[in-house]
Amino acid sequence: MTEPGDRAPAPGPLRDLQALANTVDLESGEDALRTAAGLEAWAREHGLPGLRCGEADRAAVVALREALRAVCEAHAGTDLPDAAAAVLERLLARGPLVLAVDTAGGARLRPADGLAGADAVVAHLAAGVAAAVADGSWPRLKACAMDSCRWVYYDRSPAGRSRWCSMAVCGSRAKMRAYRRRGAAGAGAGRSSG
Repeated sequence: MTEPGDRAPAPGPLRDLQALANTVDLESGEDALRTAAGLEAWAREHGLPGLRCGEADRAAVVALREALRAVCEAHAGTDLPDAAAAVLERLLARGPLVLAVDTAGGARLRPADGLAGADAVVAHLAAGVAAAVADGSWPRLKACAMDSCRWVYYDRSPAGRSRWCSMAVCGSRAKMRAYRRRGAAGAGAGRSSG
């Protein structure tokens, strides 16, 4: 996966979540989940081979994608909309997890057996969220603060305060817009005082 600003992709359990969120490029309109076949291809690439999906599955996963993007925006400092929280609650209830214990006594959450379509995708991603919450990496998965971008990236900055997917692109655009606003406000103030 190519990341803006030469960022490395998210680590382990967050990589599939990041990949799902970034199946749509808001600037170009390109969407890998435009069809059920696109969802099946994404699932194959992300550890769910042989998954069969219909239009209802695709619509549910797209709703999940957008709700996850809203969570990533919340990680960057906005409030999670109630509607996004409701979508996540509804969809996560459809993808149950079970606790799997290995021979060494280790434990992890994994998708319940027998899940199909969107439910299998939801459970697969929910297991990733649970692992990321456990290792503390979950809050570092963020969405770019640029409204026209909203690309999901992993914040590796020491303080965890990164706001843009790429400082060179979105960060630069935001700073230029702020500079222009300040200039316009200063010019307006100068005219009214004269």
